[in-house]
Amino acid sequence: MIHQPTKNCNNSKSIVIIGNGVAGITCARNIRKSCNAPITVISAETDHHFSRTALMYIYMGHMRYEDTKPYEDSFWKKNRINLLNRFVTHIDSAKKQISFSNGEYLNYEILVLALGSKPNKFGWPGQDLKGVQGLYSYQDLQLIEENTKQVKHAVVVGGGLIGVEMVEMLKSRNISVTFLVREKNFWNIVLPAEEAKIIENHINEHHVDLRLDTELREIISDENGRVKAILTSKGDVINCEFVGLTVGVSPNIDFVKGSKINTDRGILVDEHFETNIKDIYAIGDCAQFINPINGRRPIEQVWYTGRMHGETLAHALAKCEKIAYNPGHWFNSAKFFDIEYQTYGDVPSKLPENLSSFYWEHARGQICLRIVFEKSSQKFVGLNVLGIRMRHVILDKWLTEERSIEYVIENLSLANFDPEFCEKHEKEIRITFNNNQFNITKGI
Repeated sequence: MIHQPTKNCNNSKSIVIIGNGVAGITCARNIRKSCNAPITVISAETDHHFSRTALMYIYMGHMRYEDTKPYEDSFWKKNRINLLNRFVTHIDSAKKQISFSNGEYLNYEILVLALGSKPNKFGWPGQDLKGVQGLYSYQDLQLIEENTKQVKHAVVVGGGLIGVEMVEMLKSRNISVTFLVREKNFWNIVLPAEEAKIIENHINEHHVDLRLDTELREIISDENGRVKAILTSKGDVINCEFVGLTVGVSPNIDFVKGSKINTDRGILVDEHFETNIKDIYAIGDCAQFINPINGRRPIEQVWYTGRMHGETLAHALAKCEKIAYNPGHWFNSAKFFDIEYQTYGDVPSKLPENLSSFYWEHARGQICLRIVFEKSSQKFVGLNVLGIRMRHVILDKWLTEERSIEYVIENLSLANFDPEFCEKHEKEIRITFNNNQFNITKGI
């Protein structure tokens, strides 16, 4: 669809966006909806935008790469968004010029940095051996295809969401896996102990060698420069032909550090995504807020926040009308093998003194609900759920309205988003809460 510009449209300045992930592409699309400015999107990863969260399903054979592209290849030309496959090496903000690895350069009037992330490495001996890698980019997917041919045993290091995804990927090809997690409970910087235990049990049920409270010390090479084993912090040597490094990601800003753009862990921005350099903005995984908003983290590397970054900045660039980024209440979702996980609002892994929580778990495990609330006011402040699908719009509304925990319990069925004929648990949850209400609300 071709969009006509609005009256006060900033349609004379050329806009260059580096990065074709969700943040950069959302920004480009939303600019085009109301502005005729020349737009160029640059990426050295792929010619076209694709869904990064679907990489694991390509490897597992559930999808093809073509299936992960939300828009037809012809969409970009029809909407006058120029796509350029280049690797950017330098930004000259004084000349308003970016340089490419092939010696070419491109001038810009407005520059948007949507550079994404890169897998972390922490200087382990052997971390650059053949058969050792992370998983973030399309190139990483191609590499893991090559690196896992004829592999019988793999080690995955790092107990976050990417780690679980990689374990599931490898298991889908009948590769046995040892999973190293340095914390004493799985993902315990995010999950309370009960939820962590459910996920630990579920991982073990899938015949994964889960080793908690264990760190990587060294990756050992064979005579050909390929991994043949690893050494753990407990002195164990584990033979393997592949090592997946999934210990989080960090902003992909190495080439920016040589410019005049201010950086810390990420590219420093204000609430309007403006950097310290006029007409240069940063969004998505690479952006770091100087003053984090509403108590949120300064860097939030989540799909939906990247999308919101793109929408917010596009409004300002297309309509010449600044609006401050306001992400609203925190939420996230993930999948641990067969268990779906959702979180809304504030659910600390360890409760501070002013908060309490009600926790319910199904007798067979794998399904649970935790509601966090303020002790003094009984105000609902957050929810974790495993194995039950919930409606985001309802829970977000209750958080905004500052509903009480009693209200949430009584109306929980309104938030249920499970398909028809699924087992319902609201009655049991309500009975459990009512039977223990005095102790729960007093935080005992």
